[in-house]
Amino acid sequence: MSEQPGEAARPVRERREATVREAKALAHPLRLRILRLCGHRELTNKELADRLGRDPGTVLYHVRQLVDAGLLEQAPVRTGDSGALEKPYRADRRSWWLDNPLGELDADAAFAPIEAFHDELREAGPSSVRRYERFALHLSPEEVVELDLRIHAILDEYVRTDHERLDRPLHGGMFIVHRLAD
Repeated sequence: MSEQPGEAARPVRERREATVREAKALAHPLRLRILRLCGHRELTNKELADRLGRDPGTVLYHVRQLVDAGLLEQAPVRTGDSGALEKPYRADRRSWWLDNPLGELDADAAFAPIEAFHDELREAGPSSVRRYERFALHLSPEEVVELDLRIHAILDEYVRTDHERLDRPLHGGMFIVHRLAD
């Protein structure tokens, strides 16, 4: 993977604590799916509603929550196929790193990213799965942090050079480390 001088040691985006507004915006699976879709291309509220099989009013409510949190922005107005003006939205990045964005919220909110990922995976179908890893490790809290940092470094390398592979199929994934119930 090619890198600019000095780029190897610099993460694409520093990990930081989520703001309260960001945490609340990320606490709903539909909003997470809107973010992912708008990270790939600019979409109007109607396009989002059609793609997600939801009512446009419901989608607009969630779009506004994301805009208010600074996670989604309105793109320049464009002329649609019918000649009408359209107001698309876009997310400024496909990958981001936030520490404990849902830790203080209830269980439904905390599981929103997993639910959104589940919905995306079902939509893509079983043949879309390229790799599946399941593991159980005995780790101290410090080792959990080390594992996370090492995986983050690998993912960051791929995120940093993603623009070089836009001609290839788009893949998604999720990495979760959780403590197993006793």
